[in-house]
Amino acid sequence: MKNIGFLSFGHWNPSPHSGTRSAADALLQSIELAVAAEELGADGAYFRVHHFARQLASPFPLLAAVGARTKRIEIGTAVIDMRYENPLYMAEDAGSADLIAGGRLQLGLSRGSPEQVIDGWRYFGYQPQDGQSEADMARQHTEVFLQVLRGKGFAEPNPQPMFPNPPGLLRLEPHSEGLLERIWWGAATNATAEWAAKLGMHLQSSTLKFDESGKPFHVQQAEQIRAYREAWKAAGHERTGRVSVSRSIFALVDDRDRTYFGNDRSSDHFGYIEPNKRAVFGRSYAAEPDVLVEQLKGDEAIAEADTLLLTVPNQLGVDYNAHVIEAILKHVAPGLGWR
Repeated sequence: MKNIGFLSFGHWNPSPHSGTRSAADALLQSIELAVAAEELGADGAYFRVHHFARQLASPFPLLAAVGARTKRIEIGTAVIDMRYENPLYMAEDAGSADLIAGGRLQLGLSRGSPEQVIDGWRYFGYQPQDGQSEADMARQHTEVFLQVLRGKGFAEPNPQPMFPNPPGLLRLEPHSEGLLERIWWGAATNATAEWAAKLGMHLQSSTLKFDESGKPFHVQQAEQIRAYREAWKAAGHERTGRVSVSRSIFALVDDRDRTYFGNDRSSDHFGYIEPNKRAVFGRSYAAEPDVLVEQLKGDEAIAEADTLLLTVPNQLGVDYNAHVIEAILKHVAPGLGWR
């Protein structure tokens, strides 16, 4: 069995060829797709966060709205760029959204990737300290966020408050018990996967990672997952660490699928998303269901993970993306023992 969800970047474009022409379209369609995915039997609705872009940005209003419209499905991010985040304000927003959803948030965090503008986090009021990199700043924000989610009091109460206080130091409210155990880290290297394991965060591994061996993408990703699990075991956590991978997978079951993806012949490739940091980018999968089953059997990282996030082409509309999800659940997952 494997958890299967979708991951949407929430792109929008005013082009008449787009089915998602405005930010309102992207948000409202995201809610409707989550509702449809739950009805189809999917396990998760996840959203990517990008700033200064025609994509989904501030995640918590969306997560709260999805939580209010659904009952069972996991609701998450993959990922929130922690260079941009005030960890205390984020803890309040996350606690509120998680309570609305009844404890179903699965928050993926990350040190971030290249954005639409140069050092965009500076516009949000953040600056690395002397001797600190922007990645260090993101990890520091993350560690503060995790500490606050523990729900321990840390703020000195006003001796003459407007409203009565409970005894002792005060914590942020609202606090959602259990959210701390549902935080994930999007790791691009083996070392950061191991760091996440030590802190008790689950692992999200995307369709790219920094190249650390020259091996095929899925092999490097599987090695990263195994390194994460070893670090989790060494840390002595009592609960089980989860791992998700994301993939573009399309079962060609009708003429629409063949028109959109029938000519997809993608493969792994190597390139640079940051200067002097070579990355390996994973392939997409698009084929008839029986062919897909055989191809996916050979993906070592999918086999290692407990959760698969299907990246969806959100600008093709809710109905088509629901079809994409249903085709995997119905025609592919059973043949792989995922259902």
